[in-house]
Amino acid sequence: MSIAVAIDGPAGAGKSTIARAAAKELGFIYVDTGALYRSIGLNAIRKGVDLTDAKAIEASLAGLKVELSFDAQGAQIVLLNDEDVSSFIRTPEVSMSASKVSAVPAVRAFLLDLQRNMAKTQSVIMDGRDIGTVVLPNAEVKIFLTASPEIRAKRRFDELIEKGEDVKYEDVLADVIQRDYNDSHREIAPLKPAEDSKLADTSGLTLEESIQLIINIIKENTK
Repeated sequence: MSIAVAIDGPAGAGKSTIARAAAKELGFIYVDTGALYRSIGLNAIRKGVDLTDAKAIEASLAGLKVELSFDAQGAQIVLLNDEDVSSFIRTPEVSMSASKVSAVPAVRAFLLDLQRNMAKTQSVIMDGRDIGTVVLPNAEVKIFLTASPEIRAKRRFDELIEKGEDVKYEDVLADVIQRDYNDSHREIAPLKPAEDSKLADTSGLTLEESIQLIINIIKENTK
């Protein structure tokens, strides 16, 4: 029997890193839905689309193919019209564009079936903004993973510095706060915990402790 785990939470909460590690430990498939929205945001940027124009964003979906695949080591890769864009979708600019395109109903509809189909035949841990509330409302386990804005900004800042990005902590924090507002105030599928979700606040936890917390919640709720 396949098991679906839905992990939602704000930007920079560590959902992708934690969910990926938990999935590996439990033998589940990890699905990073944020990468899908980032790829659409990247496509819009490349096409020079006005990110405040919902109709223009919808039009940019014409002929677009977005896929999730896995490399030989089992790591997820994102394909945009057959191009591996995994290394291009983690910049602050693409992050903000993902927040904006995800507010467009046509974009969410474009990706909905893709996400649901992945959970039909295999045990998955899927993370995003509306997995437990919209994409997988019948998931066996729902988790709302969060941390304070300051902690999330520091984690994202350290990640970007390690990649060689020239960024300031204050700018990263401002982006986190702005994206929290955008994600929680959009009309379509706003970021919020599912009513039956388990809260996991990792503000005071190490990465290893955060991963173990999620694994424990999953195990306790799938006995």
